[in-house]
Amino acid sequence: MFDKILVVCVGNICRSPVGEYLLKARLPARDIASAGVGALVGHPADAQALAAAAPYGIDLTPHQARQLTDEMCRRYDLILVMERKLIEAVCAVSPAARSKTMLFGQWLAQGDKDIADPYRQSDDVFRITCQRLAQAADLWANKLKKS
Repeated sequence: MFDKILVVCVGNICRSPVGEYLLKARLPARDIASAGVGALVGHPADAQALAAAAPYGIDLTPHQARQLTDEMCRRYDLILVMERKLIEAVCAVSPAARSKTMLFGQWLAQGDKDIADPYRQSDDVFRITCQRLAQAADLWANKLKKS
């Protein structure tokens, strides 16, 4: 049912590429990509994100940031955003995407379901962010394997 998944954050250099690669590792048969609502187009993943993702077996070196487009929103079956405010940003690009846009942290058991932007923060913040992304990716993978 959800074979094409798009992961979205702001710049597409920290959270969404990590989320994309974590989901790809857990759901290798699915078409999974990422983009940003204010993407730093063509930029590689942030160096801190690269370092924080490495312990999870994730290599972000191939990543290049992409800008979210209406065409992308139409192509994917499920759009996972990092924060509630990004739901509205996605809908501004593609109003029809509202019904298939959810939080990446939707199934996290504790606290806020938003996954805050670690950009230009400490390495510890990046590590915590990657930990939350990995937990959320595990939960999404389990849900999606059942669908």
